[in-house]
Amino acid sequence: MPDKATFRQIVWPFAIAETIVWAAMYYSFPALLLTWEQDLGWSKTELAGAFTSALIVSAMLAPVMGRLIDHGYGRYVFMGCMLLGAVLLCILSQVTQLWQFYAVWIGLGVAMSGALYEACFAIITRSFGSDAKRAITLVTLVAGLAGTVSFPSAHALVELAGWRVTLVVFAAAMVFVAGPLIWLGCRAADRMAEGRATVPSRKARHAMRVLKTVAFWALALAFAMLATHHAMIFTHILPMLDERGIPKEAAILAASMMGPMQVAGRLAMMAAERHVSTMIIASGCFVAVGGASVALFGTAAVPSLIAIFVLLQGAGNGVVSIVRPVLVATLLSRRDFGVVSGLVAVAFMAGSAFGPTIGSLIWGIGGYDLVITLAIVMPAIGLVLLLVAAQFASPVPDDGSE
Repeated sequence: MPDKATFRQIVWPFAIAETIVWAAMYYSFPALLLTWEQDLGWSKTELAGAFTSALIVSAMLAPVMGRLIDHGYGRYVFMGCMLLGAVLLCILSQVTQLWQFYAVWIGLGVAMSGALYEACFAIITRSFGSDAKRAITLVTLVAGLAGTVSFPSAHALVELAGWRVTLVVFAAAMVFVAGPLIWLGCRAADRMAEGRATVPSRKARHAMRVLKTVAFWALALAFAMLATHHAMIFTHILPMLDERGIPKEAAILAASMMGPMQVAGRLAMMAAERHVSTMIIASGCFVAVGGASVALFGTAAVPSLIAIFVLLQGAGNGVVSIVRPVLVATLLSRRDFGVVSGLVAVAFMAGSAFGPTIGSLIWGIGGYDLVITLAIVMPAIGLVLLLVAAQFASPVPDDGSE
């Protein structure tokens, strides 16, 4: 375990930087969606397509960024993508045509691939090795408040100066606050990795051998189930609750409490991690979100079940961002963690990108009762896949052998 000073030099700069980067690059979209719809005259569907495109691009590039980080270029990946994101936010502030909006968000997908959690966790895992879990936990604990930062600040800035100035302010926060923190954190991480980091496979095809394993596909699909589930539920939560007779004010409060419940879940995990394994905690995530969907189904008869739904949905998904990189390193490969984690992220991000559309299609077939029924089944399938991954896991050794 690294000394406390080194731990602080890496973790706290990354935690604060990730909070700003997530708030500016990711949460700025939902925070400004209604403003864009009103000011630019494009529909929610047209606007959402740009964000979906960004997520798909980010997912496809995640293994490439991971490969670069495995080879020691994490500082340049993290800094470069953050700066690219800041420049693109400034360009976004000037768009007037829909094609321009899409082009910028596709570029932001490139920036996201090297500046959000996947890249940050790859750098942490390369430096901390088997001790990465606590560092990842603390980063997500702080950065989990990014939405809480983004929504009110975006609202206040839009009221004060308009959405175009808001994006420039977000970009400035990335450059002048997150930038120095990323640089300092990466320098400390590089120093720590010297003589400690595992040697990545010499050829990319060696790292890609994981694609031939049952454990990889089971783990990737398990987490894709959770990502699809959460995106489907979270996107449709307001109309779902409206259909079940929940008052609008209560529904909005429920949606807004998801973020705090994610933080609560991470705090609970920190309290429990000394007593139970990561596999048990991960299994608990699947059980929690499945239970959340059961509670959601029951709100039609017992409206007070909405509190159980929010608690389980938020807490379960809050812990997923921690256990996913830990399980990738434990069950698949710490040696080529950046690449392998990026490959798992492709399935996860695809689930996040297509979850809302899947929810809409299912709603068209059988209404929200059918959507919630699917949301109960998906975590159960995911849990089975997780157990299969654990059963067939055979991690690549860290000793440099091919």
